Amino acid sequence: MKTGLFFGSFNPIHVGHLIIANYVCEFTDIEEVWLVISPQNPLKDRDQLLPADIRYSLARKAIGNYARLHVSDIELHLPLPSYTVNTLKTIKNTYKNREFVLILGADSLVQFHEWKDWQEIARNYSRYVYPRRGIDVSGADLSNCRIMDAPLVDISSTMIRSAISVGKDVRFFLPSEIREEVILYYASGSSRTT
Repeated sequence: MKTGLFFGSFNPIHVGHLIIANYVCEFTDIEEVWLVISPQNPLKDRDQLLPADIRYSLARKAIGNYARLHVSDIELHLPLPSYTVNTLKTIKNTYKNREFVLILGADSLVQFHEWKDWQEIARNYSRYVYPRRGIDVSGADLSNCRIMDAPLVDISSTMIRSAISVGKDVRFFLPSEIREEVILYYASGSSRTT
């Protein structure tokens, strides 16, 4: 089975994430997508990062009963810092009957050379890349890449957190199943880790 791995902090998960995951399931040869909750991306700031168990719970509620999407907490059980290359080795050893593909945004592709052991990942895993506004991937390593004609979804978790913190109504940016819970977390400031 061809399985797409969509890594992210999902802080919080939003409709943009779900649109991309849904597109991959329905418009590519990938049969299912796993949303892999990262406890802490080494390349991102920890400010306003909800605890991993909460982000995992929100993601599970957000996908509902769509059978081709799953949420994985595998990285929550691995040593920190959380490096994709280590997670991939664990997943490959655990699920030997699957072909795994990475799903990443164009912004991540242009930073891919900063990932730990990125050449090993690029050599051993296909990368399906979705567009991000203003990101030109022509200078990136495109080996083993498929640039998808996915919808351009210009929504970010950072924008949603910022909007909530100043009282903006972002109801349509969030899945209805988690909307009130997410707004409560970020409006109250309970997401801060310090």
